[in-house]
Amino acid sequence: MKNVTAIFGSPEDRTALAPFNWLRTSRYAAVAWLAVRVWIGIMWIQAGWAKIFGAENAAFLHNNGAGVAGFASHGVAAYSWWGSFLHSFVVPNAGWIAVMVAFGELAIGLGLAFGFLTRTAAVASLLLLFTYVMSGTASVCAFYALCAIIVLATWRTSSWIGVDGLIAGWRERRRGATPVPVASVVEESPRELVNA
Repeated sequence: MKNVTAIFGSPEDRTALAPFNWLRTSRYAAVAWLAVRVWIGIMWIQAGWAKIFGAENAAFLHNNGAGVAGFASHGVAAYSWWGSFLHSFVVPNAGWIAVMVAFGELAIGLGLAFGFLTRTAAVASLLLLFTYVMSGTASVCAFYALCAIIVLATWRTSSWIGVDGLIAGWRERRRGATPVPVASVVEESPRELVNA
């Protein structure tokens, strides 16, 4: 390992360019990331709401998950092994999978819109989008995935204005620590950012 470190250097000593640090830590950038996070959250809420209470209700919560079964059996899977998975597992279990998809989309949307468990919601969003793309639909999946990746990459600032930010502030006050302004985090080393 010392030979590799001697050649490439230590990863913890590497720093990002100042504009990238600013985008990840600035309060001003937090407003932009808030907009991205809330927008993608609203899109997921609309999708879940339609499946639970709206026009897609019959296909997801009733009729043994006909929406999922139809999607899985008639879609063009990206790979043959994924097609086998869809036909052998998803179609026979479409009833409970449809319920999971409907409530999962709503939960992802609420988490992102309100900034609660933001990283978990963004990862769940990516996993659900992965299944959609692998099952043969593209539509807006790439753009939603880009938004989820932005939320993950900027999680400190994208969740600063939200429930996660309120909880983090409460924890700091409870510990008796004085809150550190987000803008001053730029001056800290990358190692401190990772360990914080």
